[in-house]
Amino acid sequence: MPTARHRIMVTETDELAAALATARDRWPDDAASPARLLLRLVQTGRETLDDEGRKAIEQRRSLIRANAGSGTGLYEPDELDRLREDWPE
Repeated sequence: MPTARHRIMVTETDELAAALATARDRWPDDAASPARLLLRLVQTGRETLDDEGRKAIEQRRSLIRANAGSGTGLYEPDELDRLREDWPE
């Protein structure tokens, strides 16, 4: 079928064969089509990475919120200006 999209040729390695076997067990309705199984695996992998990314972002935000303001009062109000006095122009 003609397409403007890139085609990707993949060799069925032992690892890919094992992944496809797992996919056949998980999605028996697609078992007859290795291409469809591969697409389902890719979609599931993308969704997993998206979920992990969202969780990591929320974890970082939570840490930032938990530590916000914890450094208040550690430095004198003119500390940065005094530090810059030693910097070359």
